[in-house]
Amino acid sequence: MTTPTELPEDREKTADGRRSWLREHSELGVCVLLLALGVLVLTDALTMDVDITQRGPVGPKTVPVVVGIGLLVIAALLAVDVLRGGRGEAEGGEDIDLSEPADWRTVLLLSGIFLGAAALIEPAGFPVAGALLFWGAAFALGSRRVDRDPLIAAVLSLITYVVFDQLLGVPLPGGPLMGVL
Repeated sequence: MTTPTELPEDREKTADGRRSWLREHSELGVCVLLLALGVLVLTDALTMDVDITQRGPVGPKTVPVVVGIGLLVIAALLAVDVLRGGRGEAEGGEDIDLSEPADWRTVLLLSGIFLGAAALIEPAGFPVAGALLFWGAAFALGSRRVDRDPLIAAVLSLITYVVFDQLLGVPLPGGPLMGVL
């Protein structure tokens, strides 16, 4: 809806100005992400059920609360810095052309592979889900060696499973293959 004094060109300039401002302050997206993570961590920590015998000065809630508060403080400090004109500078040695658009295909492939592995970890077990994760990540990042990538992914997944499950005592689901192996 335009007012009698507002022209369509003025609306375009305003929209371009907003886009320009958002592009110049894109670090605010990181602030929003840190804020959301901080709220999520604090919510989970404060709603955690703690047995009465586990209470004390340092309990299972302490570290998540400290991390959540830290995330909120960092988000606020970064937002203030960005709004005052602070800007993240690329490292001098980075080999990145910032004028090129983001590679969303790779990002979406990696996200899908990660979510797929997370969904498969319980029914298929960590060795299978981990192998698919490692192989899928290699594929998404450009490796097309179908003769060696699945083998390397399977070996990495089994080594990771053994290290965490057997050596560190972190129980991981073995899945149906553990009866065979």
